[in-house]
This record gives sequence, structure tokens and C-alpha cells, in this order.
Amino acid sequence: MKQIDLLNTPQAKLIVEDNVAAIISDAGFLTVSSAIYNGGFKRVKAILNIQVPDGYSDLQLHEDPLHLVKISSQKVGVSDDFLAMITAAKIKNMMHIAKTEGGITVNVVATAGASHGESAGEPINADHLDGTINIIVLINANPTDSCLVATFVTATEAKTAALNDLDIRSRYSGEAATGSITDSLSVATTGTGPTIELGGPASKLGQLIGSCVRAAVFEALQKQDGTFPSRSVAARLKARHQSIDKLASEFSKMKTLHADEKAITDKLKATLKRPLYASCLLAAAKLDDDILKGMVPEEFCSVADVSEQFGKLVSRDKKIEDIPKSDLETVNVTPFLKQTLLRMLLNDIP
Repeated sequence: MKQIDLLNTPQAKLIVEDNVAAIISDAGFLTVSSAIYNGGFKRVKAILNIQVPDGYSDLQLHEDPLHLVKISSQKVGVSDDFLAMITAAKIKNMMHIAKTEGGITVNVVATAGASHGESAGEPINADHLDGTINIIVLINANPTDSCLVATFVTATEAKTAALNDLDIRSRYSGEAATGSITDSLSVATTGTGPTIELGGPASKLGQLIGSCVRAAVFEALQKQDGTFPSRSVAARLKARHQSIDKLASEFSKMKTLHADEKAITDKLKATLKRPLYASCLLAAAKLDDDILKGMVPEEFCSVADVSEQFGKLVSRDKKIEDIPKSDLETVNVTPFLKQTLLRMLLNDIP
């Protein structure tokens, strides 16, 4: 069993054993939690984050999730007065970030996977656990009940900010992700020290929590999924549901290009190896993000006209004037990407 020291919080300990990470204190914590086991507003002596073991089926988990909780809690010597979250992310990829200021200390422990990232409010069709972002926030201070709820909101906002920092997209729509489908969060307090009433993002406590959660989720996602800030433009296009294969399939519909899907795929891959072209494509994709949401700046006037002008920044090849409008309309690609890619392809395909 491995024990990890918590910053300025001697009354509690963080232990890791096999598929379980747990914060434990004989004195107990007041918690607000969305945990699958014993969530809500509770007083507990332990907070568990339990990884679903390899080979443990979705059917087993959904038929009797409490069986996994029971056998896992025994590994860290816990039998009652605890809450438990469940994750498919690896405990070994856990991140612990802590900060202290003005007599307030915050320890954050996070596991994170975003293979099922989602954008809250969109249609979602999913029936299994995969990835998940689970966060434990431990406050060594004395927030009021309402303050504790405010910190729960602040931690959730910080999680979404971390997803935005890595440009993680929804698996279901390609929109900017706000979380993953089975996230869980537990905020706990030791109840020591002067009373704290404010836990929003601008408060001293909220800023500590926001900073720690954002950093912990950011790092945990990279460890779990390999979602690095330096990942390729092709990967970021794919996350937007604009993979190289899909783009090649669409542009192969154009008779004017006189090229089959394989030839276009090869050209697109070669194009993405050129830094200037790759940067133009990423810029085009980001412009299309706004267009798809209806966020069309008044300066644009016409999306069709401004996207065409944007494409001309890449190439002013006269051949585009010979392309019938009906041929261009066969391509189902967002406007800025379409115009940018077309000029790149015209440059590279005879």
C-alpha cells in the first residue's frame, strides 16, 4: 500500500492500493458528492475512487456496482462511513495537485479519461462506462454549507476549462467538450479554522480550487489518453468529425479534381506535413467552430464570401474559377475548411 502526503493536512492521508485511491481521516469530513455510493451531503471518514478492473464487464458493473465497491473498499481497510466513485481511468494515472494560501489548503486528486467526451445539452446515445473524469477536492478549512456547494460548481467549471485547454471535443458531435458522460466529483472539508462563506471562482478558496482542479485534470488527461497539447492537426480535425478519410471521401465527389479518394487522401496527408498549410487548416477549423454555433461576426457579412476570401490566402489559383458551383456543392464540409482544402488540393493535384 502506497501513502502519499497531503499538503498541510496532517489529519488525513491519501493511500493507493491496486485499483483504489482513497483519502481517509479518523476525524471524518463533511462532503458534497455525486458519487455512485453514498453521494449527496454526507459525513464520512473515507473518500474512494475505484477503477474498474481489467476484464470486469460492463454487465457486471451495471447489474451490481456495489459489489465492486465492497470488494475494493476492503483493499484499503474501509468497511463503513465512506463514499465511493467508480472510473474506467487508471488509478496509476492519477494526479495530485495541492496549494495553500492565507490559512486555506486545498488538495485535489483526479483521474481523467475523455474517450467519451460530451457537450452538455447535446443528444447523447451511450450505454457504458468508458474513461470518466473523477475528482476529489479536500479543503482543510471551514466552509459553510452554501460555500461548499459553491466550491462544487467552481470545481466543475475548472474541469471544463481543462478540457478547453486541451481542445478536447465531444465524441458525439465534435463540439467543445464540457465533460465526459460519467464524471463524478466529491468535495470534502475538514471543518477546521475560521468560517469561510465564499467559494466562487473569484474567492480565495475558489481560486485555489479552480487552479488545482484545472491543473490536475489537464495533467491526468494527458497521462490517461495521451491527449497532448502538441498532438497533430489531423488528430484535432478528427476530433471535430473531420477526419482525413472523411474529407478525402467528400472531395473525391468533385469531378473537377479528376482524382480518386486514395489520391486525395495521399495529398491531404502530404499537405498536413507542411506547417503553413497545417496552421491554415487549424485556423479554418476554429472559424468553422463558431460558424456552426451561429456565431457569425457582423464583419463577415456573408460566410460564403469571407470563407472564399480566406481560402485565397492559401492560394489564388485561377483554376477555382473554372469549378462549377454545382460541383463544389457536392462536398459536405464546413465552409472555411472546404475553401482552404480546395485551394490546397488544386495546388497539388494536376
